[in-house]
Amino acid sequence: MTRGKIVIRRIENPASRQVTFSKRKSGLVKKAKELAILCEAEVGLTIFSNTGRLYEYSTSSMESIFQRYNEEKEHHRLLTPSIEAKFWRTEVERLRQQLDDLQENYWRLKGGELCGMRISDLHNLENELEMSLKNIRIKKENMLTNEIEELNRKSAVIGHENVELSNKVTLIHQENRQLHNKVYRETDKIKLEEGSCSVHTLEKESSSVPLQLNVNRAVQECEISLGTFVEICGFSPGKERVHDLYDI
Repeated sequence: MTRGKIVIRRIENPASRQVTFSKRKSGLVKKAKELAILCEAEVGLTIFSNTGRLYEYSTSSMESIFQRYNEEKEHHRLLTPSIEAKFWRTEVERLRQQLDDLQENYWRLKGGELCGMRISDLHNLENELEMSLKNIRIKKENMLTNEIEELNRKSAVIGHENVELSNKVTLIHQENRQLHNKVYRETDKIKLEEGSCSVHTLEKESSSVPLQLNVNRAVQECEISLGTFVEICGFSPGKERVHDLYDI
């Protein structure tokens, strides 16, 4: 069953009119939201009820939308070249005046061109300078505080690294001391072994010396007894004969 066509005219019943207003208003706001989301459009919706109550919806601020609307309306109104040239001349004059005001304010802030100023203007300028100085001091303090915090953080990190390096150096010294003691113990052991070997060698040499001395002494005694025997027997042989007897 199809819906019948509704006649668009004022609803006489106040209760029905209010209900229809609420429903149609909600549907209009819903459609505006969907249009803004689906098509990336900038939408501004303003509704006044019959009681004077305001309802609005905008994708951004309503002021920016109205400003853009006025600019576009002014731009479309400039139809002829002469009107457009007049508009741009007015815009140039406005920007030039704004630049002059900024330059004048700049020179006044630097302390120049104060002759034509009134007492109230000088007070206002003084207040502006004090506020500027206050903002500069706050900014400077914040920067110094941040730098101090950063330096403290770096100092803590460096201190931790120094402690670790000091522990490593101490450990290396202990290892070097242990290696040094180990090397000296090995050296002393080698020296003791060499000393004992030399003592054994000396003992062997000293034991062989008396044996050689005893052999030489025995030979000399044999020579003396043999010479005595030859003299007794009346022989006077030469050395060769004696050696022969030695061989005997």
